[in-house]
Amino acid sequence: MEHRIVGRPSYSMLELKLRPGEEVLAETGAMVYMKDVELKTEMKGGLLGGLKRSLLGGESFFVNRFVSRGEGVLGLAPTYQGDIIHIPLNGTILAQSGAFLASSDGIEVDTKWGGGRTFFAGEGLFLLKIEGTGDLFLSSFGSIEELQVDGHLRVDTGHIVAFEPTLDYKVSKVGGLKATVLSGEGLVVDFKGKGKVWIQTRSVADYVGWLASLLPSD
Repeated sequence: MEHRIVGRPSYSMLELKLRPGEEVLAETGAMVYMKDVELKTEMKGGLLGGLKRSLLGGESFFVNRFVSRGEGVLGLAPTYQGDIIHIPLNGTILAQSGAFLASSDGIEVDTKWGGGRTFFAGEGLFLLKIEGTGDLFLSSFGSIEELQVDGHLRVDTGHIVAFEPTLDYKVSKVGGLKATVLSGEGLVVDFKGKGKVWIQTRSVADYVGWLASLLPSD
């Protein structure tokens, strides 16, 4: 799929050039502009699928399907300021809720229960399980960086965008309670094995906490 990402990394926008009949799935509200493209809003996976995406995965209840009716052009952007990354997917990837922006037809987005170990910075106990073959576009808060893990890597939970399922992962605290409180650090994820991790340079939870500290107390 022909694409370009502009405004990186702070205010990224995705532009897609579509062939006649080519389809794109995107989060609702992501469309910025379009030409020779038809919009269809649907509940992917039916009512239960929509509820699962919304309540458990942190995604929209509906998804937008854009179908090109010629040499189409489609501009998409995430809700918050940050980066967009293109991943040529051929298999499965796990992502934090809210990271999915768009994909080509043939890629499925579902939720995955991982137990208490997947509590990513208030994002819930569910991850997005994205699988299939095609073009995948994820968004972040801040810039996206790709890290290659070969052994062990520890990442703050609020900075994780996605990772490959070849990695084992476990959530833990940084030191004891005193270290957690005094250091300003909270939960981390310990990745083990071999695979890729995509991180974001800013944390939504930390940013919200900073904004809250500026509000009047009364």
